[in-house]
Amino acid sequence: MAGKNSEKQRPLAQNKKARHDYNILETVEAGIVLTGIEIKSVREGRVTLKDGFAQIKNDEAWLENVHISEYTAGNRFNHDPLRRRKLLLHKKQIVQLGQKTSAKGVTLVPLKVYLKNGFAKVLIGVATGKHEYDKRETIKRRDQEREIQRTLKNFK
Repeated sequence: MAGKNSEKQRPLAQNKKARHDYNILETVEAGIVLTGIEIKSVREGRVTLKDGFAQIKNDEAWLENVHISEYTAGNRFNHDPLRRRKLLLHKKQIVQLGQKTSAKGVTLVPLKVYLKNGFAKVLIGVATGKHEYDKRETIKRRDQEREIQRTLKNFK
C-alpha cells in the first residue's frame, strides 16, 4: 500500500535555505500549471527552488525562477527550464496574498514541491527577510536545542 499516502508526504524538492533566510509568517498550498513533459521531470524530482519566488500580477499568481530540468527522454517540444508558471489559487487567496505582499519587506517564497493525489503542488510561504544577526540567533538556538536533546538522550 505505498500508493497515494506515501506519494503525498514525500517532498520532491525543498527550499531549505528559505527557512534560514526568511521568517515564514504563513503558508499556502497552490497547484502549478505544468506541461506534459514538465510533470514528468517533476515526478523524477528534478526541481530546484533555490532562487525561486512567487508574485501576484494582474490578479494572477505566478511562480518565477524555479528551475524544472528538461525531461531526459523528451523531444524537440521540451520546455524552457526557467519559464514562468501559473499558480492555481482561489481568487480570494490571490487577493489576500496580494494585500500581504504589498507591505514593505514581505515576499512569497516557494518552500517545497510535492505530489498530492497525482497533482503537483507547491507550498508557498509569506515571508519577511531575516537580518544577519537573526540568522546567527536561529543557528545558536538550534544548536542549544540539539545539545538539550543529546543530554536528555544520554540521561535516560
